[in-house]
Amino acid sequence: MNFLSRRQFLYFSASSAGAILLSQCQSGQTKNTFSVAKNQTQKVYRSLDGLLAVELEASYQKINLGNRQAYLLTYNGQVPGPRLEAKPGDTVQINFTNNLNQPTNLHYHGLHISPTGNADNVFLEIPPGETFKYEFTIPKNHPAGTFWYHPHLHGLVAEQLFGGLAGLFIVRGDLDEIPQIKAAQAEFLVLKDFELDRNGRIAPPFHMMQMMGREGELVTVNGQLNPTLSLAQGGLLRLHLVNASTSRFYRLTLENHPLYLIATDGGSLSEPVEVKELLLSPGQRAEVLVRGEQEPGQYRLLNLPYDRGGMGMMGRRGMMGRNFSDSPEILATLAYSGSRALLPLPEQLIPVETLPEPETVRRFELNHAMAPGRGMIFLINGQIFNPNRIDTRVRLNTVEDWEITNTGVMDHPFHIHVNHFQIISRNGRKSPLRAWKDTVIISPGETVRIRTRFADFTGKTVYHCHILDHEDLGMMGTLEILE
Repeated sequence: MNFLSRRQFLYFSASSAGAILLSQCQSGQTKNTFSVAKNQTQKVYRSLDGLLAVELEASYQKINLGNRQAYLLTYNGQVPGPRLEAKPGDTVQINFTNNLNQPTNLHYHGLHISPTGNADNVFLEIPPGETFKYEFTIPKNHPAGTFWYHPHLHGLVAEQLFGGLAGLFIVRGDLDEIPQIKAAQAEFLVLKDFELDRNGRIAPPFHMMQMMGREGELVTVNGQLNPTLSLAQGGLLRLHLVNASTSRFYRLTLENHPLYLIATDGGSLSEPVEVKELLLSPGQRAEVLVRGEQEPGQYRLLNLPYDRGGMGMMGRRGMMGRNFSDSPEILATLAYSGSRALLPLPEQLIPVETLPEPETVRRFELNHAMAPGRGMIFLINGQIFNPNRIDTRVRLNTVEDWEITNTGVMDHPFHIHVNHFQIISRNGRKSPLRAWKDTVIISPGETVRIRTRFADFTGKTVYHCHILDHEDLGMMGTLEILE
């Protein structure tokens, strides 16, 4: 088993190899119509005989959020949406109905599937009141892992995600069959923040908050405040973690318990890695094991303070007109219940391939600027997003290195659709772990080198900052994969 020192952890998590709505809710932009969710129990839909067939509806609902009534955007009346589970080789059919008062679509974040047609096509626009059938096949060699789905219609992404639209997509596979992991108790934690006004509706963002990236004071786990997780003394707990927040980072630690990292965005590590903290930017996922090796009691899962940069007066304080605490936030509580013989940790997981040397090296610069009549815009290589422009053309089955430099003043989590990548270095320093990722944190003044193979699928897709206000304000590029 590997161990990371604190210095290595900070390097690794910052490089995001992960060793750790508005218009629907605002008067004047939409009708104030909503339904009352009848059943907020989290549903799970699993594939059967090679087919996952789901009816999925986006709608505006009144639900219980933490200890408050809230009017949110939901999938099937739930926040988060239903969990979808499939296996490599399965066909997925999602009959998606848009009952919002604005257009939307679906992005299957982290899945290695086609970006065209009715698969992971973020250029689709599904109008209000219409139904669209998504259909795709998960490749037979697809890794097991924790993925998720959310809206991705440019210009509306941040407000729709902040309004509540997100759900887990789990691919089951070889990692789940390792005996020690199979014996572990599993919990699925969707980390998501909200900002409600006095009437329980999503508060409209101030302009400066949009520039920084909106955060809310109500921080939830699966739509709950400080839920309790149970673990037998001697047992093993597997946490599937997803940061489904629009802009908030989570720097996680569990009192008196190390975390054993077993998977990052793109799937399994080759062996568990012990860490004390785990940093997840928006969009990132991780899977960790927790051993029930302490005295019976209750232990807090904490979100530690994290400075993701800012613009002078636009720092973390006052983004919503309030002061954010510099103290740890309690996300959930781990409570020991019962006991059993101590379960061992796995020694080996799934080998992580070493990618060959790149055929091409490309460079990208992330920054921001003021535009007359528009205010702050966010740029990749000096340009804002234009859906009619191809920014990067690559060839199928080639390996490339991308060097991404942040010359701005805020962290930017850089996300690439369709193909996973490996982090090679940060500011010339070799990454301490080999892992599959789809999102990497680029801090101000840093250059991160990643390596990827464009495999299996051709077509047009995107790369962008996963602080989704930044994406909506221009920090996105179009990638075309050619034969």
